[in-house]
Amino acid sequence: MSSKDALHLADERKLDLVKISPTAKPPVCKLMDYSKFKFEQTKKEKEARKKQKTIDIKELRLSPNIDTHDINVKIRKAIEFLESGDKVKITVRFRGRELGHTDVAYKILHSFAEQVSSYGVVDKPPKMEARSMAMFLAPRP
Repeated sequence: MSSKDALHLADERKLDLVKISPTAKPPVCKLMDYSKFKFEQTKKEKEARKKQKTIDIKELRLSPNIDTHDINVKIRKAIEFLESGDKVKITVRFRGRELGHTDVAYKILHSFAEQVSSYGVVDKPPKMEARSMAMFLAPRP
């Protein structure tokens, strides 16, 4: 059908003529209420956004000379974050001469990962970043 006839038909029915595939030979068009179509589309997008789960990254900071009770508190907090489906970044920050004892931080992070292994897995192993060492934990699938 010619474009003039299609436009005339759309005017008669009080609808819009929408090009579905403008690059096709001949172009494919459809008669529809365009504002209603856009409304339905935005409604579907909103529903899709509601259903998806966003994963946040929670950060816990430790120091190389942390005590056992303090690390246990941090472990409980990490387990809480992992159970709610968030990723956890554990950072050991060095100050002054502590930077010379990075092996202590490795031990702390490995024991931390061991203790939360039933709730999460190591996403990224411990790595030095400037004056701190960081490790990422992800929730168990």
